[in-house]
Amino acid sequence: MTGVGEGRKMSESEYEYHGMMAQTWDLFRGDTTNWEDRPFYLQIIHESGEPVLDVGCGTGRLLLDYLSQGVDIDGVDNSPEMLDLCRQKAKEMRLKLTLFESSMETMSLPRPYQTILVPSSSFQLVLDPILAQTAMANLFTHLLPGGSLVMPFMKLWKEGHSLEWRLTGEKVRPSDGSTVKRWSRNWFDPGTQLEHTEDRYDVIRDGVIVATELHMRSPATREYTQQQAQVLYTKAGFIDLHVYKGFTRLMASPDDEIFTITGKKPYSYPQSA
Repeated sequence: MTGVGEGRKMSESEYEYHGMMAQTWDLFRGDTTNWEDRPFYLQIIHESGEPVLDVGCGTGRLLLDYLSQGVDIDGVDNSPEMLDLCRQKAKEMRLKLTLFESSMETMSLPRPYQTILVPSSSFQLVLDPILAQTAMANLFTHLLPGGSLVMPFMKLWKEGHSLEWRLTGEKVRPSDGSTVKRWSRNWFDPGTQLEHTEDRYDVIRDGVIVATELHMRSPATREYTQQQAQVLYTKAGFIDLHVYKGFTRLMASPDDEIFTITGKKPYSYPQSA
């Protein structure tokens, strides 16, 4: 089963994952079976409950894994190309799934959820601070009372960022035996907390580049401090906030490259006028 959220459908210029970026997403990620976030989120789901919504589900890395384990989980993403890949994988796995095409700030889904996951720092793709508040309010709305929102955040600024192109991936494409290379460069503005990225994809066959595709996002991602992220949760109405180190249940420290925040929707809260 598939569906489309009430929000406006995105044009290709508005969603990041299209073309070769989408087509080679799983190829460059490789085997994610042992990624730390998989058991972390599953433990949260067991504690918080179902149904579950995977926001920014992409090609279904977590969604299909949990679905195959019997978890009642839906997925939403703003990239129709990533959703198509997810459907293809679900068909191969003989899994029935429910997907929605929408952004997190405009989605209007037919049922509320007990647990909402926003994995892979996907919330940081919402660049405008006002839209970020809108997205948080929308996530809050889609939770059942007592439900949990779980989101990781990643530090973007690292000393030594360079504008020089660097090889960030090289894989053989199983479908035709071509070699696909990904070249990347990025830069970060500490004043605006925005990262800008470029990715170039080269398809090589018999030593010759037969296709090239350039993806430029300026800006691409917003960085949040732990305090800024907690303020987003609090302003949206979440309580019982926990800030964890990476994908553990240890308390985060200020220097952590990845921190994950969980928050709950109160069982009773003020209704807007």
